[in-house]
Amino acid sequence: MQRSLRLDWQGDAWLGRFDAMASPCEVLLALPQTQRELARRLLKVAADEVWRIEQRYSRYRTDNLFAALHAQPGQSQRVDAETARLLNFAEQAWRLSDGRFDLTSGLLRQVWKFDGSDRLPTAEAVAALLPRIGWQQLDWRSDDAGAKGEITGGWLTIPAGMELDFGGIGKEYAADRALGLCLQAIPARWRSSGILVNLGGDLACSGPRADQQPWRVGVEAPEQEGQSALMLKLAKGGLATSGDSRRFLLCDGRRYSHLLDPITGWPVENAPRSVTVAAPSCIQSGLVASLAMLAGADARAFLEQTGLPYWIVDA
Repeated sequence: MQRSLRLDWQGDAWLGRFDAMASPCEVLLALPQTQRELARRLLKVAADEVWRIEQRYSRYRTDNLFAALHAQPGQSQRVDAETARLLNFAEQAWRLSDGRFDLTSGLLRQVWKFDGSDRLPTAEAVAALLPRIGWQQLDWRSDDAGAKGEITGGWLTIPAGMELDFGGIGKEYAADRALGLCLQAIPARWRSSGILVNLGGDLACSGPRADQQPWRVGVEAPEQEGQSALMLKLAKGGLATSGDSRRFLLCDGRRYSHLLDPITGWPVENAPRSVTVAAPSCIQSGLVASLAMLAGADARAFLEQTGLPYWIVDA
């Protein structure tokens, strides 16, 4: 696969661009114009990490970790520390959501195609998949944490016919990882310079722009691609949006969101058009935004309970 990096000076910061995870990606660096080579090096650090994570967990490849995990259904397999951390995070999310955030629900895409058309699956087709969905059917045993809180791995059994889908957390995780590696790679004299990683709207930020002003972030308006419904300020932490602006079905005047309830197999009803959440990290922001959408009409009440800043765009 041909991969490229683009780097341009934007007046007060370096803007790096690349493509990954089916999204345009950006790295904004509040470095002086004289630090072009450093900016290029940090851009490569970020892009390499995002591409690495995409390669490991993409369900579209046959030569990666994801494929290997699914090649031996019904058998206990050893997983590494990184995968164990992701599985532990997914299990916590599943418990927090009473089963509505479920990494095994990706199978529903076999019958749901959110292409803007009016083609709904039959109730029978949806019902036929439900027995193969449900985190509780996995046998996942994480190693105990060590003295420093680190986990070395775990044992996973995926029953025959089931499938994991890391798409619900992968991009947010990659944004946090890319930012973290950039902070490790940047020389000490520039460590206070703000870095913003943007993976298709999932953001991780280490600090403000060079003038100590926050980065300005647009949140796309539903049904108006390229137009911003919100203009937010971000100086540190994560920011993520969950919504149905691009993936939906429209049948008999009713809009069906791509957010599916894994318990029923059908789209969540009465959810906002989009929810944006700010949290200490991008993966936390993304999880809370997704859980709010899955709460449907109770999204606002759920968000109030979290105490995190949030923005809702209603229908």
